[in-house]
Amino acid sequence: MASYRRDLAVRAAVAQGLLATGAPEAPGATGTPGAPGTPGTPGTPGAPVVALLDTAGIRASAAALTGAFAAVSRGEVLHAFAVKACPLVPVLRLLADAGIGAEVASPGELALARAAGLPPSRTVLDSPAKTPAELREALALGIAVNADNLQELARIDALAASAPTSSPLGLRVNPQIGAGTIGALSTATASSKFGVALRDEGAREAVVQAYLDRPRLTRLHTHTGSQGVPLTLMAQGVRAAYELAEEINAKAGRRQVDTLDIGGGLPVNFSSDEETPTYADYARLLAATVPGLLDGRYRLVTEFGRSLLAKHGTVLARVEYTKTSGGRPIAVTHAGVQLATRTVYAPEAWPLRILAYDSEGRPRAGGVTVQDVAGPACFAGDLLATGRALPLLHPGDVVAVPDTGAYAFAHHYAYNSLPRPAVHGFTLAGDGTVSFVTVRPAQTPREIVAEAGGAHADALVR
Repeated sequence: MASYRRDLAVRAAVAQGLLATGAPEAPGATGTPGAPGTPGTPGTPGAPVVALLDTAGIRASAAALTGAFAAVSRGEVLHAFAVKACPLVPVLRLLADAGIGAEVASPGELALARAAGLPPSRTVLDSPAKTPAELREALALGIAVNADNLQELARIDALAASAPTSSPLGLRVNPQIGAGTIGALSTATASSKFGVALRDEGAREAVVQAYLDRPRLTRLHTHTGSQGVPLTLMAQGVRAAYELAEEINAKAGRRQVDTLDIGGGLPVNFSSDEETPTYADYARLLAATVPGLLDGRYRLVTEFGRSLLAKHGTVLARVEYTKTSGGRPIAVTHAGVQLATRTVYAPEAWPLRILAYDSEGRPRAGGVTVQDVAGPACFAGDLLATGRALPLLHPGDVVAVPDTGAYAFAHHYAYNSLPRPAVHGFTLAGDGTVSFVTVRPAQTPREIVAEAGGAHADALVR
């Protein structure tokens, strides 16, 4: 169903002029161009790259998450979307409407969550480098705060002493259980920068004492999951936090820790449209691995991000030119490192699929040709795909890059001062009609100049 909605959305994006396809015919070229300005025909002015978000898909993922945990847990659960995965206010508002809160990790992300209408009671602040000003704001608002380390706990003590707060307070711990397949994303290694390392000498005892010294410290936070981390390792990390909570409560002689924040990081399948693993898979594994976590004694917080959004975003880009180099065909498009930064710089860790459409937005069929799909940036490595078997692409065709709803087009990398593309949400009516709404307009040259200090042009020559 998701692929069906995507195909209709691609065709509609071309037909409605959101994406400009084709190119003015060169002198002497064969064929008759369509009327200039007609959507979907050669000569159309407009955007050569846009991003689409499938509203129905996002809602379905939110429902799958809430339903999976409701099926196994007898306690209260707050699912807080990791804003870093897609920092767009309309997306946060949509998720809030679907019952999802927000996990923020910077003043900017907190501002986005507030702009989307997220209340403090459904917002969680995590960050390894919170400033006094950032903490002061969160504590004044009553937002839940997870301290990253014991020094930060002392800072919170001082701030709370001068300005009492209603914020629920927790501490992040690192169970040090090992890495997944992507080292840069593995948060539970022996030397991870996040949280208090529980297996370091004396660390566990220090954490327990920190709780005993602070009766208002009622939450415990861990985050083991991420792309490349198996579910079994994620569950082991949660179990380690649960066992620590049980130890703290036993030594306190009461249920001091009443909430476990188990993070997020469910991996995403980037090789097909299939959504695996599922939230239900993970929830059932937690029920088997840490049954006490779900028996109603603890409130839960989750912080999923990529898995809620990735499968529901698609970048569309026009093929501007085609050529051959060393005998290999190359399609030069308008989507590259500015939108798929991780894929360009680490293609083996972050491969993306490429789907081929003609200039009217119809899926290209026929035999395949091994070819490269290149982006517009001025460096040789700006490639979305290398040696990929696809129907042979032509100027004016459309390439679609699915699974880009998280950590892609919402995280612009301003190489060559390439503009941020417009982001459009779409819905599908029963008769197949596609409707679009603007989530974020395209960045203009004027805005690029302003961002680059245009108002201070003479600052260095006065």
